[in-house]
Amino acid sequence: MTTQTVTVDGKEYPMADLTDEARSQLANVQIADQEIARLNMLLALAQTARNAYATALGAALPKTEQ
Repeated sequence: MTTQTVTVDGKEYPMADLTDEARSQLANVQIADQEIARLNMLLALAQTARNAYATALGAALPKTEQ
């Protein structure tokens, strides 16, 4: 049987040793990390869309001789 641990600032702590407050704060950190990951995905989607729009804009502009 393996003991579940959590690593914080490079140090491992057994989950069984965490206080209720520490467990609550750990849950908050995990929720924040999930939200950051979700927002990073949305940012990547927006950047991809922006690049596609910029490419389409370039193709839609009148051709000029230089």
